[in-house]
Amino acid sequence: MITIANRIKEGLTDSYPVGEITALTRIIATEILGIPQMTFFLKDNVELTHEQEATLEDAIKRLQKYEPIQYIQGYSDFCGLRFKVTSATLIPRPETSELVEWIAADHHGKTINILDIGTGSGCIAVSLAHKLPQSKVTAWEISPEALTIAAENSRSNGTEVTFGLVDILSYEPTEAQFDIIASNPPYIKENEKSAMHSNVLCWEPHTALFVPDSDPLIFYRTIAEKGLQMLATDGTLYFEINRAHGAETMEMLANIGYTNVELRKDFAGNDRMIKATKN
Repeated sequence: MITIANRIKEGLTDSYPVGEITALTRIIATEILGIPQMTFFLKDNVELTHEQEATLEDAIKRLQKYEPIQYIQGYSDFCGLRFKVTSATLIPRPETSELVEWIAADHHGKTINILDIGTGSGCIAVSLAHKLPQSKVTAWEISPEALTIAAENSRSNGTEVTFGLVDILSYEPTEAQFDIIASNPPYIKENEKSAMHSNVLCWEPHTALFVPDSDPLIFYRTIAEKGLQMLATDGTLYFEINRAHGAETMEMLANIGYTNVELRKDFAGNDRMIKATKN
């Protein structure tokens, strides 16, 4: 085991801090190579098979290029469920799970129609379908590749979600049919790229990340405006937001006509989630 740890450390020292290398070593050893956790933690010597040797070298090389470990594993855990992820989907974040928990707590035991806009891997839609099984969940996505992954995640987690290939920016609403619209849309401004880590900037899909500097609220405003037609009376919007635009997003929603606009912080203390009600 020490040999494996040393090989990983030697391969990643120039690219990652010590603490992250330690975490990556555990993941590679126990989850990717399949070494029992007790063997790993006791640092027993392990003789790798040829297949494990090749897998280890591949993981190190990919990490050296800052590919996210979740893409190397092929999955990410979220809200107690496992989601397949590829370079066509964003990797689910812990902050997003807080949005899911907020929605689930507000509507526990209710039978409602939910729409998730920009579903990506399906993490919000599938998690809500799991937590609110009596509800009808619909999920829209602009990327056909991501939509395929989301549908696969719904099946593998035993949920029923209706998926649609929809671009919300060009979509024309027809009738009120949803009690909840949830969305974690693109919200990172182009001028924020320089502050981002390579494992996000170089690997995750830019269409799911970035908005123009000139209009950072384009998706929130569009969803809110069309939500007036798509939401039932007293229907609710739930957004994950850019922490730099909490007050601005709240003001925009109020100006459009939403009430009971509420801003919440995430576990790190950043403005991250907003709820607003259609009268």
